[in-house]
Amino acid sequence: MRASRSRSIELRGLACHLREWGEAGAPRLFMLHGWMDVSATFQFVVDELARDWHVIAPDWRGFGRSAWAGDAYWFPDYLGDLDALLRLLSPDEPARLVGHSMGGNVACLYAGIRPERVAAVVALDAFGLADRSPDEAPARYAEWLDDLARPVSFRPYADFAALAARLTRDNPRLGAECADWLAHQLAEPDGAGGVRLLGDPAHRRTNATLYRRAEAEACWCRVSAPVLWLVPDGAELRRRLGVDDQAHEAAKACFPDFREVVLPDCGHNLHHDRPADVARIIEDFLLSHL
Repeated sequence: MRASRSRSIELRGLACHLREWGEAGAPRLFMLHGWMDVSATFQFVVDELARDWHVIAPDWRGFGRSAWAGDAYWFPDYLGDLDALLRLLSPDEPARLVGHSMGGNVACLYAGIRPERVAAVVALDAFGLADRSPDEAPARYAEWLDDLARPVSFRPYADFAALAARLTRDNPRLGAECADWLAHQLAEPDGAGGVRLLGDPAHRRTNATLYRRAEAEACWCRVSAPVLWLVPDGAELRRRLGVDDQAHEAAKACFPDFREVVLPDCGHNLHHDRPADVARIIEDFLLSHL
């Protein structure tokens, strides 16, 4: 594996853990992880990159080794954290963004909110959520208030092997060696003989705000950078989350410079399932827009 290094910086008053590969001075590539994941998740793709890059991957607030942010998390804060990160580490150059799942959604939105700050976007199975009706708002707020009033926690694991077994059950394509390595990145000893996930359990609470797809589309329409959506064949997660083909096609039509690549024989974590192909597709896309 390519060696990485860690450091902590302050973003908007919170300590943010960064994982970096490659040397400063090489072209910068920002990699943004998904929900309940960590920056190390990109290790397998980084190992397959053919060109020298300075890869910078943050742990989002409340995930991995970054600081927790209270009893609730708000999606716009990820945009704020990304903006602060780029102002600090790429102040004079539009950024190349690669994001998986939630991280890809952050990247696509940010590219429309700050189009001048983004050079290219690669979104790994990141397609937005299904639109929600305003009529759902009262019940959603009530559910959130109820969640705030009770404790929340993650499932404990007896050891890293138990977590690795869970990872392979969730993703049968994941080899035992990779699952064991990922388990050690996603969790830490809990002090009582077991292991706990590296993340704030408050992420499990209901999101108080409804997803408004029209707002996302308004941002996507303003993206000036080239955009690549790399998606698994079958779109299992997208369909499970209720984003139908019509909404998916409407989303793709929003981006002025758009390309989609469908990668067979992989699931939502395509960067784990086929890292060599993902790395090749990312580099081919980015190098064609240098």
